[in-house]
Amino acid sequence: MKAVFIVFNQANTERIEYVFDYLGVRGYTWWDMVMGRGTKTGDPHMATHTWPEMNSATIAIVEDDKVPHLLEAVKQIDQINEEVGIRAFVWNIENQY
Repeated sequence: MKAVFIVFNQANTERIEYVFDYLGVRGYTWWDMVMGRGTKTGDPHMATHTWPEMNSATIAIVEDDKVPHLLEAVKQIDQINEEVGIRAFVWNIENQY
């Protein structure tokens, strides 16, 4: 099992929901109103007058074989509009209760 953590501009919300449904990702946790800035080219997303955009984040624990498909979907979403912003991070899950 792997944990996939995805941070994305809220403009991508429907795309992430679609990808989860399409890939059968049923269990996840979702956070709205996540503030931050990308490490390479991202503008701050702070819900302020100066930086009005906002992010969301989600974490899903998925089977290993779904990870490449999920990462490819994130990459495709990013390529649609790189300025909007989306990133995914993956790490191993040692135990599950």
